[in-house]
Amino acid sequence: MKCPACGYTENKVIDTRPVDDDKSVRRRRECLKCQYRFTTYETIETIPLMVVKRDNSREPFSRNKIMNGLIKACQKRPISVKQMEQLIDTVEAEFQNSMRGEVTSDEIGQRIMAGLRELDKVAYIRFISVYRKFEDVDSFLEELNRLKEN
Repeated sequence: MKCPACGYTENKVIDTRPVDDDKSVRRRRECLKCQYRFTTYETIETIPLMVVKRDNSREPFSRNKIMNGLIKACQKRPISVKQMEQLIDTVEAEFQNSMRGEVTSDEIGQRIMAGLRELDKVAYIRFISVYRKFEDVDSFLEELNRLKEN
């Protein structure tokens, strides 16, 4: 690690602490030549997760897109932002751990629906009404009846 002040490559670590819920490490360092102190961050390198959309186009996995859909589905429901973030974290970690590199938008939607079903049935119905593109009341009622049976 080069010192940003003098470029010397030898330094010592003064302090280490976890940040971002233990997803990275912050280190305070001191240059052994000029005693300049600086901060570095270490994070785990992950394989970028690509989403294969219904039209076979590909785009990077976006937490924001999922969060926007969840916010709409959970509006005026007793679900906290933290619960929504945990659901996204769980789904993202599952796909990252699979080491596949690509996942279909349908797989993501199915996992989000399963998690929402556990959190709040009204939010689940709202989400799937958009996700499955219900065209009429009958398809909506079919899903409600399935939900009541379970």
